[in-house]
Amino acid sequence: MLAQDGVSFEAKVSKQELGINERLRVDFIMNEDGDNFVPPSFDQFHLLGGPNQSISNSWINGVRSYSKTYSYFLSPKNKGTFTIGQATIEVSGSVYKTQPVKITITAAVEQPKDPNDPEYVADQNMELVAELSNSNPYLNEAVSVVYKLYVSDDVYLSGLNVLDQPKYNNFWSQIIPIDKLEIERGTYKNRPYNYVVVSRAVLYPQKEGQLTIEPLSLDISLEVPSQRRNMFGGFLRQTVRKTVTAPSRTIQVKALPQIGKPDNFSGAVGTFDFSMTASPKALKAGEAFQVKLKVSGKGNLKLLNMPEFQLPSSLEVYEPERKENINTSLSGMSGDVTMNYTVVPSFRGEYPLPVVHFDYFDLASKTYKSLSSESIKIEVTEGPVNNGSVSNASEDRTPESNNKAFSGFKTQTLLQPIVSPNFFNSKSFWLWLLTPLLLLPLILLVKRYKVARSADVVGAKSKSDWQKAHRYLKEAKGALGDSKRFYEALERALYNVLKSKLKVPITALNKEGIDKILTEKKCKPSTISDLNNLLQSCEFARYTPSALDSMNSDYEKAAALIVELSKI
Repeated sequence: MLAQDGVSFEAKVSKQELGINERLRVDFIMNEDGDNFVPPSFDQFHLLGGPNQSISNSWINGVRSYSKTYSYFLSPKNKGTFTIGQATIEVSGSVYKTQPVKITITAAVEQPKDPNDPEYVADQNMELVAELSNSNPYLNEAVSVVYKLYVSDDVYLSGLNVLDQPKYNNFWSQIIPIDKLEIERGTYKNRPYNYVVVSRAVLYPQKEGQLTIEPLSLDISLEVPSQRRNMFGGFLRQTVRKTVTAPSRTIQVKALPQIGKPDNFSGAVGTFDFSMTASPKALKAGEAFQVKLKVSGKGNLKLLNMPEFQLPSSLEVYEPERKENINTSLSGMSGDVTMNYTVVPSFRGEYPLPVVHFDYFDLASKTYKSLSSESIKIEVTEGPVNNGSVSNASEDRTPESNNKAFSGFKTQTLLQPIVSPNFFNSKSFWLWLLTPLLLLPLILLVKRYKVARSADVVGAKSKSDWQKAHRYLKEAKGALGDSKRFYEALERALYNVLKSKLKVPITALNKEGIDKILTEKKCKPSTISDLNNLLQSCEFARYTPSALDSMNSDYEKAAALIVELSKI
């Protein structure tokens, strides 16, 4: 829709009626550069991709043509008639909205099965599979899920992007990171395939019964053979972009057996060792010693509760500190958990520490096992006597004042009284009196500077664009490996540098305009050429995946160009 000020902002869809098994493309197009774009809610659709941003800037017979597009790829959830709401954009301080668009979703339509159709060839030569280590685990037993994308020798995987990660409801989960996607060789359905592991996680079911693992969705690019041939007679390849989803997987979680279940069982499942240590074992009253309860082994270490530790009231116990040294792999968690107790005895004597029990369910034998700590005695050699307690200390004791229990703490201070001098007519008095008068000229200068700076709208805008450029450059560095995000951020960084240094709106930054202004500013021809080549790479990257080496090289070129442009 064209507003009175010439700004156009509209929503276009690839089709207004489609089958539930088809995809929908929605484009939000504007003819002026805007900020703070807010898309509508696509709650009746699955978001397969987007937003993808593209900019077109051209001059034809002296007339400028500019457009900026945000594209989304959707698949419907249900049949029916739905409305895609309004998107908003801010242009020069004014907010513009698109018109709502009605979409009708019908029953599934029959897909073409032409054996030469690239879409059909791609569907027949790839498969996304979720592989489970165990579909019938016990409660709190580790289950690994590995998502593999199988691709036959007839096609070539050229790009991959994760659209939707599973939420793993009713599981404690941890994603196992993949540093680099590597193509491996394997077999699927008795057929040789190349495959790549795209995601992996270890799960611990927290609920009994049937649980469903949500699917993983990918956006992939495949190069498939076409019917066209090159000059040497070989078949040319055509790039096909597909959205593929792994089927949901269901597991049946078994309850832990009730037979032989200890009364104080706290949910530990796996194979464990247990120990209790104390240090030092001989000390004076008022000094502290450490008690450590340690569970080590393989199982649900991060989820288990450590056994309770009860001590006599004559021993003061502080809040324990839990320390975890745990590694998580596809086979589950392994390592150790330690509870550190700080204990301070108030009286002398011998204190036997109570034996502590740790119970767990052993997956190997499928039975409950109980481990007990060794008996430990703590000897307090000096301090007051607790006449009301039973102790194994020697009878040769002399009553001592309870005040000596705190002999290790300082109870005397070195505080001295403060003599207050006469403030009136003192140096401090005159300093506080004259300081505001001395600061007044400085305040007026600062205020004048701020007024002048706020009036410099162009300068403020230029500084803002320069800051945006550095932010986008940093964002590009963080997106190395993700071709789409990397080149979008890199393009934004370059355009904001140009806006900052040339002090022109982004709508004027086409190839001819950039060349003309940079030439007038006596910029090096090599710098102008490098800039145009890099902007062209950013444009091509929307349609063609790029290798990591190319991205690293383009990042270094962009950083060098920004330094050169800063000298203008």
